[in-house]
Amino acid sequence: MTIFIDNKSGTPIYEQIYTQLKGQIISGALREDELLPSIRSLAKDLRISVITTKRAYDELEREGFLYTVAGKGCFVAPKNTELLREEHLKQIEGHLAEALRLSAACGLTKQDILDMLDIMEGENI
Repeated sequence: MTIFIDNKSGTPIYEQIYTQLKGQIISGALREDELLPSIRSLAKDLRISVITTKRAYDELEREGFLYTVAGKGCFVAPKNTELLREEHLKQIEGHLAEALRLSAACGLTKQDILDMLDIMEGENI
């Protein structure tokens, strides 16, 4: 598990940890039931507050990406396919919104975009 903290970013540190861990869980880089570093250990490695690390872990647990076993630690939760589907749909909607914004700036029509999608699908992109 690798986490990079960008101190120059305007994004809060707990959110950077949350986003990176969530991404690694969704991508499969962190596997179901895998033990994560303890809150204290991760805080020490990243040289940040334990409270900051706990907040990221708590948020991931609240959303169903982690579970805690008392005395054992935090583990990657079994993948909830509906939760992952919703997460992917949210990401797709964001990308589509950006594509619409860019296409409007270029004067593309809906048909132009659909044609691009057909071509990309044919190329297995």
